[in-house]
Amino acid sequence: MRRIILFDIDGTLLWGGPAKSAFVDAMNETYGTPGDIENVSFSGKTDPQIARELLVNSGVPHDEISRGLEGLFRRYLGYLEARLPEDPVTVLPGVPELLDALAAYDDVGVGLLTGNVAGGAKLKLASGGLWGRFDFGSYGSDHEHRDELPPIAVSRARELWGEVVTADKAIVVGDTPRDVQCGKAGGTRTMAVATGSFTAEELSVHDPDHVLEDFSSTTAVVDLLLG
Repeated sequence: MRRIILFDIDGTLLWGGPAKSAFVDAMNETYGTPGDIENVSFSGKTDPQIARELLVNSGVPHDEISRGLEGLFRRYLGYLEARLPEDPVTVLPGVPELLDALAAYDDVGVGLLTGNVAGGAKLKLASGGLWGRFDFGSYGSDHEHRDELPPIAVSRARELWGEVVTADKAIVVGDTPRDVQCGKAGGTRTMAVATGSFTAEELSVHDPDHVLEDFSSTTAVVDLLLG
């Protein structure tokens, strides 16, 4: 049996960094506006979804948005890479210890399920010294809608380990209701952690399999993930 752990990034593994300013500057350069930045939440969404919602709310047509996405993310990654050395991300407490503990299990695959485009995920995790700790991933650059990412992650895990990988042996770990929602949509178990913008009580409303305040107790977290 191959068990699969799928981690969100922002608010789950790390915090901070220059991603939002890089994104806003890339939006301005690409579309001439950052979009409806005051009224659109970034929480739990994919990068392309965020861009589209910001711009649609500002009246930009869908076809114009789609044409600009490639250039938008090329500029975003350039700004992000240039700014991270002076404004690195912060790895959240307990994360390195948890990843170390999971790495000791031969039958556990540790992956990513994130709204970040793949290049952004790599840059952020590398800034925190975590890139290379994950066997595979699914990203916002794979699909604009987060609910479509669990099947992509499971498919990539199967490419590594074969048909022993099934969605019911996977668990999505994230800090937002959308992480819980996408795990349920993909047939995985879910773990919500209150290390981002949502409290444990707010996350519990969405009925994840497990809710944690943080990753401070490595042994307890591992037991829940692999239970």
